[in-house]
Amino acid sequence: MLIFYKNITITFVLGLVITLFTSCEDKCMQTRTYRTTKPIVFTLKELRTAIKSGPKELLQKPGKIYIKDNYLFINEIKKGIHIIDNTNPANPSFVSFIKIPGNIDMAVVDNVLYADSYSDFVAIDISNPIQIKELNRVEKVYPYGAVDGLSWYYNEQNGTITDYEWIVKTDTIDVSCNGYAYPRYYGGLTNAFDLSSKSSSSSSGGQTTAPGTSGTAGSMARFGVTKGYLYAVSNSELIPFNIENPSNPIIGKKINLNWGIETIFPYKDMIFIGSNTGMDIYNVKNPAEPVKLSTFSHFKACDPVVVYENYAYVTLRSTNESGNRCGVVNENTLIVVDISDPISPKAVTSYKMDSPAGLGIDYPNLFICNGTKGIKRYSMADPFKIDKNELASFTDLDAFDLIPLNKNLMVIGKNGLYQYDYSDPKNLKLLSTIKAINPLQ
Repeated sequence: MLIFYKNITITFVLGLVITLFTSCEDKCMQTRTYRTTKPIVFTLKELRTAIKSGPKELLQKPGKIYIKDNYLFINEIKKGIHIIDNTNPANPSFVSFIKIPGNIDMAVVDNVLYADSYSDFVAIDISNPIQIKELNRVEKVYPYGAVDGLSWYYNEQNGTITDYEWIVKTDTIDVSCNGYAYPRYYGGLTNAFDLSSKSSSSSSGGQTTAPGTSGTAGSMARFGVTKGYLYAVSNSELIPFNIENPSNPIIGKKINLNWGIETIFPYKDMIFIGSNTGMDIYNVKNPAEPVKLSTFSHFKACDPVVVYENYAYVTLRSTNESGNRCGVVNENTLIVVDISDPISPKAVTSYKMDSPAGLGIDYPNLFICNGTKGIKRYSMADPFKIDKNELASFTDLDAFDLIPLNKNLMVIGKNGLYQYDYSDPKNLKLLSTIKAINPLQ
């Protein structure tokens, strides 16, 4: 889940002034259209009876992506998950839509889909994706979260979830004809950060081991599966779930982390946790008791991380998906960190980037999202010459996260899903797109 922000005003105001000239004492009218928020309150009973499968729906506000076997899963922010048959990436087809209130993250082991639903963690049988079945639910895991610039929170006293939604309003007010009338600001919430691999050579998501077979997540994931456990990160905690019996997740002891946690990436016997101030490395040889090995610190910025062999690759960007600053430093960078000694990680080189977001590895390919500037493909055969080995660049899409797998690159952004064939070492061939009908603004 994501961090909670106090009710701080963030609005976007478009001003259109209609002036009535009669005298210096006359009043003028100012008409403004702006974006603000309104609260929505749910009871836990409403939320816990809402999960169900339905007919396919079009993408509107796509979030994170996940792939398992021939199925592609796309989060519809706080609404649920699209299941897409991706047997032929050139012609993906919607199968169904699972309604899951408050959903942001997901993972799949065997035929069990794990998803967050506001405060709860849910296990869902998707062996028949058209007629799913809720198997189990761990309640009250998360007290709050945020995505799409909006925060929600759980009220323990009355058993409700209070969320907010964006609305557009227009009003007209009296202003003085003498001088400029400063725009008012309306109640809203601060923008916030959102908004395991089958192949040893692909590092877009962490590797997964027995007992269950899992899929592959993007680098922005907050769920990571390895060694019979699913590890979830909230804004400040590492939360382990024992999923040796996939249909019956059992929550373990939460581990306090630093504030500002963003992503998790399992790799071999370790998990790498990205925050807006650094990267934590934990040993999970005993998966029930993760042991912290070290922290690699960096300036404050939005921070996903992926790992391949002895190096971690960390992108740092100065603004998040909602357009808000991630830190005080205006830096956009790729940092290469030597983790050959995970107790003492060291930055060995860095590269200037445009606006790097999610990234993924299918060695020797390194793919990096650049927000509104698209995606870039590099050769990472020599970690010290990545900037000298740019292989391809595409700027005609808005890219948030991606998964490279089996020569198929899946890219998600606010405008939808793009799939590319990257079998040509120096090119990308567009295979298909699924456009979002109401992309994030």
